Amino acid sequence: MNVFKDTKPLAGRPWRATGAVVAVLALSVLAGCSSTPKDDDRSSGEKLCADARDDLASGSYDLAVKQLERVEGRAAGTLLAQQAMLDLAYAKWRLNERVEAITTLDRFIKLHPSSPALDYALYLKGVVNFNETMGFLSNVSRQDLSERDQQASRDSYQAFEQLVQAFPESKYSDDARARMGYIVNSLAEYELHVARYYFRRQAFLAAANRAQLAVREYPQTPAVEEALYIMAASYDKLGLEQLRADAERVLIKNYPNTRYIKNGVRVPERAWWQFW
Repeated sequence: MNVFKDTKPLAGRPWRATGAVVAVLALSVLAGCSSTPKDDDRSSGEKLCADARDDLASGSYDLAVKQLERVEGRAAGTLLAQQAMLDLAYAKWRLNERVEAITTLDRFIKLHPSSPALDYALYLKGVVNFNETMGFLSNVSRQDLSERDQQASRDSYQAFEQLVQAFPESKYSDDARARMGYIVNSLAEYELHVARYYFRRQAFLAAANRAQLAVREYPQTPAVEEALYIMAASYDKLGLEQLRADAERVLIKNYPNTRYIKNGVRVPERAWWQFW
């Protein structure tokens, strides 16, 4: 069966994230420090919340964490406690404690499925995982995001997808959609990176299978063009003429000016730390 016959023309280029971190302080998602905790805890909870807000604004995230944990305990069951959880997740993220931040957000989502800030919680969860793939090492070493483990990207996509499906009109949804597009391209490039690896090592069956996965799972991404070429070239090396012809036909039909037939598989640039 020709699995390429329904391949569609590709969409535009992937969204390019900037190095700047999105400013997603949760300080005013809910009613903030003006919320009303129960009875005698009101003044102490509000004071702690105000102090934590000052610490967050000044970048003293470790101090903010201590204050927010106390607020959450004293104001349990209130909007103030919900606000504290969101601020706590943000502070943990800024302290590079990604796992703790995600755990806090998962707890928020489970405990408060009807919260007016649920869209923000999903968005922040997506951003935390998204920025895991945009870390410092990637910038320093020029390592392509597609070469790194993609689990954080998948988790990020899932959170953004939940957000845009449940809250399509949320003020966070447009940015989430843009990031989803970038993630899809990154995941497709990851499969392509693996396919190139196998092809260069003459593992042609593995290369063809991985390239086929990129075509099947991410048909609207720029990676499809090279993936089709890798399939055709791999099948040619394996002597599978009909499969080679099918892949090449789809490649030329969708990309009549493709450069891959002339230039072959793209060779990634080496990072500065690679000496071989």
